[in-house]
Amino acid sequence: MQPLAYIPSPSQGIWHIGPVPIRAYAIMIILGIVAAVWLGERRWAAKGGTPGVIIDVAVWAVPFGLVGGRIYHVLTDYQLYFGEDGDPARALEIWQGGLGIWGAVAFGAVGALIGCRRRGISIYPLADAVAPGIALAQAIGRWGNYWNQELYGRPLDTFWALKIDEDHRPMLEGGPGLDPRYADIATYHPTFLYESLWCIGVAVLVIWADRRFKLTHGRAFALYVAAYTLGRAWIETLRIDEAHHILGLRLNTWTSVILFLAAVAYLYQARNRTGPENVGGPADGPSDPAGPAGEEKDAPKDGPKDAPVTGKEPESAAGGAESGAKDDPEPGSGDEPESPGPEKPEGGKAADDVESAASGDDEAEEPKDGAGKDGAGKDGAGKDGAGDAGRVEDEEPVKDGK
Repeated sequence: MQPLAYIPSPSQGIWHIGPVPIRAYAIMIILGIVAAVWLGERRWAAKGGTPGVIIDVAVWAVPFGLVGGRIYHVLTDYQLYFGEDGDPARALEIWQGGLGIWGAVAFGAVGALIGCRRRGISIYPLADAVAPGIALAQAIGRWGNYWNQELYGRPLDTFWALKIDEDHRPMLEGGPGLDPRYADIATYHPTFLYESLWCIGVAVLVIWADRRFKLTHGRAFALYVAAYTLGRAWIETLRIDEAHHILGLRLNTWTSVILFLAAVAYLYQARNRTGPENVGGPADGPSDPAGPAGEEKDAPKDGPKDAPVTGKEPESAAGGAESGAKDDPEPGSGDEPESPGPEKPEGGKAADDVESAASGDDEAEEPKDGAGKDGAGKDGAGKDGAGDAGRVEDEEPVKDGK
């Protein structure tokens, strides 16, 4: 039986560049990952997150997801690999197809959690950001089933039916021959196409609902799970490939029902959750307010070489010190300044005042002309030290420039 119009299957799904095989299934998976990361980055940036976080997390989530998807497939179809006529080595041939979405999501979530912890962000806003991207990746990845001519549905006689080559039609259980029920039937339900279109609709739904209702704290991801499982449960009823049955339903149907109920329950439980979410910030983070700027304020207390806390120019203080040195007469000269001060300064009182000012003494008064009470004056002279330096120099020049 073959309708007049149908969707043709590809003649091949593998090409070779020299000894390197290029597989269409792998290309579809890679394109799906790229689309998910691209859309996730845009949505993450809209949440105020740091650009590049989705890529960093994907480095962990993607490998975990691929391994988890393969493990789920092998466990749920173990008879193909570990049965009486099974070949365990085939469990590693991921390029032949066979990735369970729920194993990929579960293990991918573990990898994403590791990535989030390393970046110091919450996994809930990240899950909301990547939810429609995951659905889009599934929509693209399902075309890998098309290239492999696998996972199609029951026989169908209409213009959108998918033609399946004889080598890919259902086989007898445990035998190499075709199942006689399908030996003469060429067209089947294109379940890959149904799921691809459904996943595109899920992605659009999540984006719209997130903008309309501001779905945060994991609710956008829960909506994705609920919407996807609703369609997946229906699509599972159309498929005729081998699967385990429980109470007359395929295992993946039961999985979809359970996850749908769990997602709806979470949406109800988190319906009123609001508030800010931890989406991280710039990689370097804010600087410490008590950092180097605060340390510089205390630096003048360590020695007189730093600028005085009064904010005056160090040259002014240095000038006072030189002037004070000139006022000290040379030992043995017999000349004393005619200063009216109560006592003769020892070692130059102006120099002492400079040292006191440099040590950050807050008790010193700031004069109008930039000099301390006993420090250097407008002309480089103190009240008690060098105030009469001019008269001393008129009377007798100081030897050796002192």
